[in-house]
Amino acid sequence: MTTAPDPMAPVLGALRLENDPDEADVFRGRSLPQPSGRVFGGQVLAQALLAAGATVEPDRLPHSLHGYFLRAGVIDEPITFAVERLRDGRSFTARRTHALQGGAPILSMIASFQAEQEGLAYADEMPHDVPAPEDLRSAFDVLGPIDHPVAKFWTQEAAFDVRHVEGPLYLGPAAERTGRQMVWFKALSPLPDDGLLHRALLAYACDQVMLEPVLRRSGESWVSRGMSIASLDHAMWWHRDVRVDEWLLYVQSTPSAQGGRGLGAARVFTRSGELVASIAQEGMIRLP
Repeated sequence: MTTAPDPMAPVLGALRLENDPDEADVFRGRSLPQPSGRVFGGQVLAQALLAAGATVEPDRLPHSLHGYFLRAGVIDEPITFAVERLRDGRSFTARRTHALQGGAPILSMIASFQAEQEGLAYADEMPHDVPAPEDLRSAFDVLGPIDHPVAKFWTQEAAFDVRHVEGPLYLGPAAERTGRQMVWFKALSPLPDDGLLHRALLAYACDQVMLEPVLRRSGESWVSRGMSIASLDHAMWWHRDVRVDEWLLYVQSTPSAQGGRGLGAARVFTRSGELVASIAQEGMIRLP
């Protein structure tokens, strides 16, 4: 009996960085295939966070990151991750990571790590009456029947189950122009109990949908003719422990678009209603 391949295995393989034997705090990584031939932003962001985390005491997990995507990376060249130790305090640790190809940075990121501490505790509530993920169509349901190379790639290579509450934007614009969007996400296979890995995978996964509220509010979709779209920066705050192999709800919005740029925001909740992360991303979106 043939065992089905683990859909998360390629992603975990790409996130497994190699230490440079000749330089301290320098790591090497490879890229996953993409139809565009460019490095997926979520991948390099997750790799940069893991490189930073490799230089931090294991009892400290990231609570925030701020990164800029500077150049498009190419998937057929390795990426070098150079980590700079900015601060090692009693409670907080700060690291800067540059992701480099051909000696030029494609991403520059600062992340802050914190030891677990007691303090003030409160959080926004998850929206009520959200349909359960089991009651929604997945990306596999929508794209699976379509005989097109891009559709086949996103169904055959996907590592996450993605289910839109308001309906996806894969094949055309939404019926209603609104900046509100809710999406359920879950890894397609169980993952080890590694807090840093789960936080990195949350950064990886969210880059797939962070700019969709901008498209939805503008009456556009992923198949808008002549559209050019790219992530410019990414900010993320982890409030609590998170597992990406359990259902997570992204509650998304877009406050503004101007000058060929649009801003997407998200709050991430567990299925039980716990707020685990907040995210913001600005992207370049140009139309003919």
